[in-house]
Amino acid sequence: MNGKARKHPEGPTPLAPEEERDLVRPVANRAELNAFERENILEARRWALSKGTLARVDLLTETFLRELHRRMFGNVWRWAGIPRTTERNMGAPVHRIPTDVRLLLEDTRYWFAEKTYPPDEAAVRFHYRLVTIHPWPNGNGRHARLMADILASAHGAKSLPWAQTTDLVQPGSVRQRYLDALHDADNGNFQPLLAFARE
Repeated sequence: MNGKARKHPEGPTPLAPEEERDLVRPVANRAELNAFERENILEARRWALSKGTLARVDLLTETFLRELHRRMFGNVWRWAGIPRTTERNMGAPVHRIPTDVRLLLEDTRYWFAEKTYPPDEAAVRFHYRLVTIHPWPNGNGRHARLMADILASAHGAKSLPWAQTTDLVQPGSVRQRYLDALHDADNGNFQPLLAFARE
């Protein structure tokens, strides 16, 4: 990461026209798309937080990141699990995604091995960096939050609540608090994001 603050999206990442054509099944509107995605994500969450998944030794690998994204969105999008190939107004340039993800995985393995942070804080910091890279065409925040839950749980902490009573895809005060916490983290202050993740 180059230290520059990056813009975080106010809503779901806008899709490029070629990505919209990759819907597995047609949808009538955004509400229907959100419902299909939510159903797919709940199924993936059950798998992700199962004892078998949490015991895997490859959680901090590019292969696992891709598998999780595919499980979360594969019933909805053909590009699920495939890193984005189009530029966005936020996130790493496309050519930097593989390197930035690799560095993040290496850093996070170190944090857990050396106990640099408590497990839930290491997981939240991982989440922040992954969101900042923005490796997927869509679903970056949802994927990064579930990855943080997996990492926290796999290292003996509780799964992070992330204000679970609210759908963070929908605009509203809770989503705005999440975005504000990401902006604070851009400036090196992780306390609001940690507090949000833990509530």
